Amino acid sequence: MRPDDVDLLIVGAGMAGLTAGARAVRNGLSVVIAEIGGDVGGSARFAGYAWTAPSHDVMDQHNPHGDVALKRALVDRFDDGISWIRSLGVEAKEAQRILSFGRGHQFDTNHYVDTCRRLVLDSGGELLLETDTERLVVEHGTVVGAELRAADGTRRQARARATLLATGGFQGDPALCTAHVHPHADRMELRSNPHSRGGGYRLATRVGAATGHHDAGFYGHLIPSGIPFADPADFVDMSLYYSEHALLFNLRNERFADETLGDHLTAMALLEQPESRGLLIADARVFRDWIVGSYVEGAVAVDKFALASKRGGRVGLAEDLDELAWLPEEWGYRGDAVRDAVKRFNEQTSTGLEPAPGRELDRLPLDEPPYYVIETVPAITFPFHGVRIDDRARVLREDGEPLGGLLAAGSDTGGLWHRAYAGGLASALVYGLTAADTATKIATRVVRHT
Repeated sequence: MRPDDVDLLIVGAGMAGLTAGARAVRNGLSVVIAEIGGDVGGSARFAGYAWTAPSHDVMDQHNPHGDVALKRALVDRFDDGISWIRSLGVEAKEAQRILSFGRGHQFDTNHYVDTCRRLVLDSGGELLLETDTERLVVEHGTVVGAELRAADGTRRQARARATLLATGGFQGDPALCTAHVHPHADRMELRSNPHSRGGGYRLATRVGAATGHHDAGFYGHLIPSGIPFADPADFVDMSLYYSEHALLFNLRNERFADETLGDHLTAMALLEQPESRGLLIADARVFRDWIVGSYVEGAVAVDKFALASKRGGRVGLAEDLDELAWLPEEWGYRGDAVRDAVKRFNEQTSTGLEPAPGRELDRLPLDEPPYYVIETVPAITFPFHGVRIDDRARVLREDGEPLGGLLAAGSDTGGLWHRAYAGGLASALVYGLTAADTATKIATRVVRHT
């Protein structure tokens, strides 16, 4: 055994990587974490809830095309993940409803990732910041570590019994997004940390890893058009979650999706519309109950309309429905057609008729003036396309067999979500823990054989 061998090399220090690192050292493993950024945490620092579907039936209903084994493992191991968070002394509040179907727990993600880092370091683990992983080292078909390069150009080979890829996806790489998400994916604002640029995806595919479906979609939200994110607080403050209760029209002045199924799903649908932009219209009821309300219980309420207006977005206020006909011509919509479509929607819902597209949840008419108008575009948080894994977090080859020595977790993986979503932080948590436990079995097997 070489003196620099470790049990687990982790590439990426976000939610999945740090979770795996902390669990691994708790299991008695030696750990090295290589992170390309200058700090740990990744996009987890901008989150606050771990949530998913409460049962297999609900998961199947909302994510019917996701990998069955991965879905089952996420639901079955979620409660153990919350117990793990609490075992580190981080408070995870009691379960609450998330969206229309999920359940989850609010917790301080900054406290959590910092606690994981401290646990790794206090247990003798090594954290290498501003370190790029250039390639995986493969011997006899098994990944045995990686070549690392520090910011000063120094190179080092880190050999490991197991290597975990947890770099957070490829949403920060326009080329990969246009290739695997949508030809117009490069139009989207980046609603995540900027370091997730496909490092794990490229490392894995270069050594023969299988990947998921190209049309799997992405997780993101609608945001006001023409307003770049100024800082990470905008990831929540600028997201137009209330779209689930509003109406969204494309440049053809038509509704094209059931908005009530979720803002994150509507964001995927809008990307495919002309110029990937649309007009979001709400009335006074939606403004009162949802625009200035909290998306989930306990979250800080932000007046999304006032903020978009202050930041220079395309917004408007119509005192009645007829005023919608006077939309600015340069926006590209026909105001009279939009007005007539809202009237038609109100007539249909008031008389019990089903509008087209249908409305599964909020079927109330938008008939309480004034009317709030925001032009919106989709923003991406992470793609659903990624490296294929099994329910033990082992990376799979094209033939479906595990690629020896290589694990993956979090947004680097594909297969779990397919044009559907039920909690990215939960997935990173569950499969980060799973990867650490799989690495523990690998290390135990190696020790037994030596």
